[in-house]
Amino acid sequence: MNIASTPAVQAATASAASQSVPADAVQSTVQLRVLKKALDAQEAAAAALLESLPPPPPVPQGMLGTRLDVYA
Repeated sequence: MNIASTPAVQAATASAASQSVPADAVQSTVQLRVLKKALDAQEAAAAALLESLPPPPPVPQGMLGTRLDVYA
């Protein structure tokens, strides 16, 4: 995927270039902005996945099903 042609990257590059900043600083600024957007998207996706998980089953009460006797 070529992110250089996206409007967000073009806007970030234009705003940084209009501030008469060296080219290396412009590139670093754009990279940081793109990274932040990617991390925000991942955070939103992870939150949606966690919310879609079913609730855990209830803990059994009493003696039945509360102990596991394992001998090897």
